[in-house]
Amino acid sequence: MAKKVIIIGPAWPLRGGLASFDERLAKQFTEQGFDTTIYTFSLQYPDFLFPGTTQYSSEPAPAGIKIKACINSINPLNWFITGNEIRKQKPDLVIVRYWLPLMGPCLGFILRMVKQNRNTKVVCIADNVIPHEKRPGDNPFTQYFVKPVDAFITMSEKVRNDLYSFTSKPAVQVVHPLYDNFGEGVSKDEARKQLGLPEKEKIILFFGFIRKYKGLDLLLHAMNDKRIRQSNIKLLVAGEFYESHKEYDDLIVQLGIASQLILRTDFIKDSEVRYYLSAADFVIQPYRNATQSGVTPLSYHFEKPMLVTNVGGLPQLVPDGKVGVVTEPDPSAIATGILQLYELGENYFLPHLREEKKKYSWHKLAEAILQLADEHY
Repeated sequence: MAKKVIIIGPAWPLRGGLASFDERLAKQFTEQGFDTTIYTFSLQYPDFLFPGTTQYSSEPAPAGIKIKACINSINPLNWFITGNEIRKQKPDLVIVRYWLPLMGPCLGFILRMVKQNRNTKVVCIADNVIPHEKRPGDNPFTQYFVKPVDAFITMSEKVRNDLYSFTSKPAVQVVHPLYDNFGEGVSKDEARKQLGLPEKEKIILFFGFIRKYKGLDLLLHAMNDKRIRQSNIKLLVAGEFYESHKEYDDLIVQLGIASQLILRTDFIKDSEVRYYLSAADFVIQPYRNATQSGVTPLSYHFEKPMLVTNVGGLPQLVPDGKVGVVTEPDPSAIATGILQLYELGENYFLPHLREEKKKYSWHKLAEAILQLADEHY
């Protein structure tokens, strides 16, 4: 009989990077012969707490994955019912995502219920332990969450170090696997035609949700650098605002850079992701602070050289001068880095990208989780 694995975290009909990750991880465990189900949220965030336009995907459900949308993050009675249901199934392994302390009470309660069966091992994939935007209750919520967890996977050294301020339980660092579930890349000409972009322009890409810590404002200032203006480089911003866009609108007007920008600031559907990555010359991640970034493995999959800033775990993921460039989170330094990318050219980075991306395997992540569960229970 196949071992039973339950993943607790975002998945379809929710949208976004965490959902894509959990679905791809479920596919990996299923392919390795495990009876795998994702327990996701029927209510993840109340609407007034959600910064985007909608939490839900307009895409069809992913094929070949069992998903049960039943967790209400703010209803303790639901936590009891869900925890009791999972407890009775006696799964061999529960993998739980932790990305926001707000989820600590809900997930911590469910896990306590599950552990009452004295059979299930719990491994947490911790994306963030100390959040980018701090709120009251962060520390006690996280302390409550970590207690029923047996072991942890992190995808950056920073998160692993943050974790040790809450628990001494085992934690293993594994690189974020490639986002290979968005299909293969297409030619740059085809991608630009598909998106209605100019075919011969120099185009760099800022991709993903727009939040303060991601440093889009730093990149906008870099676009105002005289050297960038003279190089006729265009910036494609593809992603939804997760905060007020007025500050950015005002900055664009103030800097007079509107003609250098291509703004696609709606949520990018999964089916369109490959076109945006394929259309760009380079991917720019001008973060102010970071743990890790899902944009990095996405760039690896589509073999796009990157600029990242020297914060959090980003420099370890992007060897400087090989798969991209690392700069300080400063507009002038970012501008210099962009020019360096163009001076070296895409083809310079390709051999290094192809070699480095071999590390980013879903099988390696699954094996690390299974080894933790076996060793530390």
